[in-house]
Amino acid sequence: MNLRQIEVFHAVMTNGTASRAAEVLRISQPAVSKAIQELERTTGLALFHRTNGRLIATSEAQLFFREVEQSFTGLIHLRSAAARIRDFGSGEIRIASLSALSTNIVPKALFNFQQRHPEVAITFQARMSSVVKDLVASGQFDVGLAADEIDLAGVDARPFANYRTAIALPANHHLTKRSVIHAAELHGEPFIALAPEDTTRRQVDAIFDERAVKPKIVLETPYSTTICAMVNAGLGCGVVNPLTAEPYLGKNLVVRPFEPALYFRTLLLLPPNRQPSRIVEDLISELKKHASGEGYSS
Repeated sequence: MNLRQIEVFHAVMTNGTASRAAEVLRISQPAVSKAIQELERTTGLALFHRTNGRLIATSEAQLFFREVEQSFTGLIHLRSAAARIRDFGSGEIRIASLSALSTNIVPKALFNFQQRHPEVAITFQARMSSVVKDLVASGQFDVGLAADEIDLAGVDARPFANYRTAIALPANHHLTKRSVIHAAELHGEPFIALAPEDTTRRQVDAIFDERAVKPKIVLETPYSTTICAMVNAGLGCGVVNPLTAEPYLGKNLVVRPFEPALYFRTLLLLPPNRQPSRIVEDLISELKKHASGEGYSS
């Protein structure tokens, strides 16, 4: 007994005649008759009486049809599921992002994405870039956004967006009078620094060293969002991705461009050797749309 035989039997039972079943299945009537004969032989059931060239279902056929109906419904569901997975992937999508983009670009992109795909379950985590990379490399997450200081082994990494660095200052800081903050002006200022392994931190340190500038480092953190919170509390100033300052603007924090210009460079990460599904491509498109219109993107 095979699936084709079951399909032919189902078509005959639901359409009433072998000729109509042949039309629906787009096969010949002899092919229908042959499939029914093979099904009767493999099941050991007499499914039809042959009367004047017509197939008349037996009581055994009626009983067997009840079982086939249940299985056939499941088969249709499987076909629909296969088509959905082929076109869109699973009914869920998992994205991880560095903290700097987790409070601005990602929420806006996910809102638009969810409006178009309300049936898709979304998992989101804000993590350090190295962890984002590991989650994507292992296949646990479908999309990742990370800073460019990570090791790229094991992921498909693509340029995402660059954002010009800014200096976050308490609203009452004397440097807020400046339209641009030069490195030399930060000498001796209470300073909240990014973690030493951060690429931007190393670039800023190199600029400070070249100019013999020594800010007073009061705190180190891997997150621009934490720098903004500390600046907002009045602990000092710091170099930030300007996107992370949005929730604090108009409160006790202002931002000014940092000179010389530096950029936070971000990457889009995908699992290796896996073609993104249409639904993942749609999310990527939404992320890029918001990235291109935000902040101080270069």
